Amino acid sequence: MATLILGSAIATLDTTIATTALPTIAADLHASPEMSIWIINAYQLAMVATLLPLAACGDIVGHRRVYTGGLALFTLASLACGLASSLPMLIAARTLQGIGAAGILSVTSALIRFIYPHSQIGRAQGLNALIVAVFFAIGPLVASGVLAVTTWPWLFLINIPLGAFAVVLAFRALPSTTGERASHSFDGTSGILVAGMFGLLILGLGDAAHQAGLVRVLCEWGASLVCFGALLYRQRGHPAPLLPVDLCRRPLFALSVLTSIFAYAAQGLAFVSLPFLFETVMGRSQTETGLLLTPWPVMVAVVAPIAGRLSERRSVAVLGGVGLLLLCLGMALLAFLPDQATFPDIAWRLAICGAGFGLFQSPNLKALTASVPRERAGAASGIIPTARLLGQALGTALVAACFTVAGEAGSMTALWLGSAFSALACATSLMRYRKEQ
Repeated sequence: MATLILGSAIATLDTTIATTALPTIAADLHASPEMSIWIINAYQLAMVATLLPLAACGDIVGHRRVYTGGLALFTLASLACGLASSLPMLIAARTLQGIGAAGILSVTSALIRFIYPHSQIGRAQGLNALIVAVFFAIGPLVASGVLAVTTWPWLFLINIPLGAFAVVLAFRALPSTTGERASHSFDGTSGILVAGMFGLLILGLGDAAHQAGLVRVLCEWGASLVCFGALLYRQRGHPAPLLPVDLCRRPLFALSVLTSIFAYAAQGLAFVSLPFLFETVMGRSQTETGLLLTPWPVMVAVVAPIAGRLSERRSVAVLGGVGLLLLCLGMALLAFLPDQATFPDIAWRLAICGAGFGLFQSPNLKALTASVPRERAGAASGIIPTARLLGQALGTALVAACFTVAGEAGSMTALWLGSAFSALACATSLMRYRKEQ
């Protein structure tokens, strides 16, 4: 479990420090706030496009191999990020880094199912959520500390020793799952169709946010839809389809996926817009921004393991619904922040958001992993981060759209949108109650 925690942690840390440092990187590379968001978009696009194919590879060649391969690529791509001297170079390196992170995250939940008995899955997912939240908390502080003494490339270079150690540990500690291999070979054509479907969808979201032109966006979304249709046709009747539509026929699983997308869209709207709000609108320093963002992930770290234990004897739908209602309230309160807000004004609002998100996160992970048969663990493991990243990518694209339309007021607009997505997530979570009975 320690190996899985380390891998998830470095992927999470990289996301957080990149988001927190976005204004600084944009200024150094002479990029606008809207264009700099592609540093985040490229990472998310690459991950979403490759998560399901890599999860399927885990079912076939073994989850440990996919995990260690992802760690190795992530580490090498971090070096490329640190050496990048222009925005296009950094975006290209972040794309490779996203593919590596997909290898890590696509099989983490499946490996947890092989490590823990069924009765302890909720607790294990809670522990994993706790560690991820802790590194979300460390991320802004690390970014602020590094930027206070050196330049932004070192934000990525710190991944190299962590990644190298994680690769060695994974080879030695993770269980071999080759005995659980699927009886079929990897379908490369379906893998390309999945990558095209999700990649073009996210690309279209980004281009729409940057007002790239209606025809271009419609062509990208149309091509994504064609890939989706071709994939469904190719995978019909397949016992273990790459796009797990068979799992989405399970109501509890499908509603949990939808809840994840809405909730992580709200999170993406908040975490990308808040650094710009604090630095550009409120005039805070880089160090202050890191400290101001900390209460949210700290509260997730406190609440997530408690929620994981509660999910073993309480309704996942109700726990998630209450948590997402708190998130909705917290983001609405953030949207009312005055320009000269004090640290306590900001901290208690972010703490409400974090407590709500932590109450949702662990029970939702348990619902996603425990509602599928063991032989489909890899597919479920791929869907979990795919849903998360689809939501975050949607949130990120909407932030770019808010800045494009509203200028500096875009941060507040994004927070109101985040509150609306939280309300949608709350509604879909509560819809699961009858399916649990």
